[in-house]
Amino acid sequence: MRNQTVGTAPETELLTQFLDFQRATVVMKADGLSGGQMAQIHPPSTLSLGGILNHLALVEDSWAQVRFLGLPEGEPWSQVDWTADPDWEFRTAAECSPDQLHDRYCQACDRTRTVVLQAASLDALSVMPLDSGQQFSLRWMVLHLIEETARHAGHADLLREAIDGTVGE
Repeated sequence: MRNQTVGTAPETELLTQFLDFQRATVVMKADGLSGGQMAQIHPPSTLSLGGILNHLALVEDSWAQVRFLGLPEGEPWSQVDWTADPDWEFRTAAECSPDQLHDRYCQACDRTRTVVLQAASLDALSVMPLDSGQQFSLRWMVLHLIEETARHAGHADLLREAIDGTVGE
């Protein structure tokens, strides 16, 4: 039986629960919107809900698959010239259907969950180092994903409210 006391689960479980809550919040903010609504921006920002989903899919794959495991970039990321188009994932999201964006993000999240579950511990180190030259731990990566996803969940909340007035978690 699982411990029902808040905050006493094993660290990996707690961290993944926090990350999954933020992921679910982002997905919920995009649920039920048309392609046009997903592509809608609200100046002065150029962010859209579709762009956020696409960006977060890239973030999940980049950190877990490429940097942590050392795997080559998968599709669609491997075909992008990031130097020529550094905001590709935001810009091209409008070309995808809401279902494509949802599936891309959810599949990337599933790949990251697998990495976390298969790691020996949160102390496992990345194959690729940070720009500083230091390797990062799986713990650091999960915390970074929580931070990145939570930041964009806040953006998504504001964007969704501007689109149709929907608020709340």
